[in-house]
Amino acid sequence: MGLMLFPGDDDVASPDVSWSYTGFSMFRKWLAQAEGFTLTEMNGFGGERQWRSVSTTLAPLLNHPDDDGPDLTPAQCAAMLPRLEAILDQRQSDDSDPVIRRRIEDVRELINVLRFCVDKDVELIFG
Repeated sequence: MGLMLFPGDDDVASPDVSWSYTGFSMFRKWLAQAEGFTLTEMNGFGGERQWRSVSTTLAPLLNHPDDDGPDLTPAQCAAMLPRLEAILDQRQSDDSDPVIRRRIEDVRELINVLRFCVDKDVELIFG
């Protein structure tokens, strides 16, 4: 059992990205660290820190239930793209570590799906 993020265009040939629940948790922790905070300190992830105390365009992804909750709008997808691309650019030099290589590939796949959602003006579905 796992989690898949995919465009809400009802086309099975559209790009998607998927993780085990553990893998998605590790990915989000890594992204939060790249944004300068620890995910486990945040409300909803075991901590008490409120989400309004952090400033990141990745909040809709980071503070989203694993497989429930609202879909992300094309506007939210568009807002996340520049930051994910910047993270990708910053981290590509770290690709000697297999864990970092996996995270970089996850970011690439997510960027591809988000770009598709923006281009087709469809929501990003968590399923």
